[in-house]
Amino acid sequence: MKIALVHDYLTQRGGAERVFELLCKRYPEADIFTSLYDPEKTIDLGDRIVNTTFLQKIPGAVKYFRSMAPLYFPAFRALDLQDYDLIISSSTSFAKAVRKNPNARHICFCHNVTRFLWDTATYLREYGDYRYFAPLIEQIFQVMRKVDLKYAQEPDLYIANSSVVARRIESIYGKKAMMVNYPIDTSKFLFSDIKEEYYLASARMISYKRLDIIVEAFNWLGWRLLISGDGPELARLKSKALKNIEFLGHVSDKTRKDLFSKAKSIIVAALEDYGLVPVEANASGTPVIAYGAGGVLDTQIPGETGVFFKRQTPESLQIALLEANGISWDYDRIRNHAVTNFSENAFFSKVEQIINQACGVHQIFI
Repeated sequence: MKIALVHDYLTQRGGAERVFELLCKRYPEADIFTSLYDPEKTIDLGDRIVNTTFLQKIPGAVKYFRSMAPLYFPAFRALDLQDYDLIISSSTSFAKAVRKNPNARHICFCHNVTRFLWDTATYLREYGDYRYFAPLIEQIFQVMRKVDLKYAQEPDLYIANSSVVARRIESIYGKKAMMVNYPIDTSKFLFSDIKEEYYLASARMISYKRLDIIVEAFNWLGWRLLISGDGPELARLKSKALKNIEFLGHVSDKTRKDLFSKAKSIIVAALEDYGLVPVEANASGTPVIAYGAGGVLDTQIPGETGVFFKRQTPESLQIALLEANGISWDYDRIRNHAVTNFSENAFFSKVEQIINQACGVHQIFI
């Protein structure tokens, strides 16, 4: 069976890209396709050949990949995947649009519906100039929403990473989705039952991650907070933070796993559709303090692996921080929760059974 693996763009390293990295490792003989590829800023694909689209030839496209939004659909439609029996796409937006042979099967790991089209105000809030161009952008997006709906019908089967995303796919695209919680490579995380006196937030610095809430809460508490990651919100967040808050920028994988293993807790203030960071924290034996909505409801056990706060406000987060500070955490239990429920083996056991059924055979993968 000839397999193609397709991802929206490989220009950064977020949760969706880490899942795609696992798919690439699981299927080493599969061919890899994406619209844009920056090997210095994304997942490690070793010496694998990465096939790109015409967008790769546009000067500055890799750096300003978000500005290429109107061109992604035609770029993916231009890919020639007619020789493949199975297409596995990993998408939050465009990769689901690829064309296939009528006899082939297309399984889409949908991390979300196209967020900037269907939740525009939230997604673009961090771009200060958005309000000036909003009328023009909205006209473009109206056309793109119709195209998105059209190409959302291409996959034969959707796999969603959480119950929230599964409901969203059905509501907007009118397609049923299987729900399989995405895995992490548990071997990449260090376990430590000795925690240091700092809290950690690890996220891209864009507005919906709500790092502003975390900064304000820790400004009031005066506790030590480390924040890793970068993005357009960095300067604004730095201007608000007091001396107990340190911005680390982009960190290496080694540094990241050290930080995760030794933090008192990992803080997540975003409404995440799924969110790998809480699971990665648990794999490090570290509890999570998270806004209690979205994907964390599928992955966390309150009082055992983490604590939820009810509202996206600094005050609500402070209450959760004080609650977590009073809990005697069982770090081994937290680690075992992640290994048992979110390992690669647990994930691919479910996924390959679904793919076998979708392809109408008893056993493709063993």
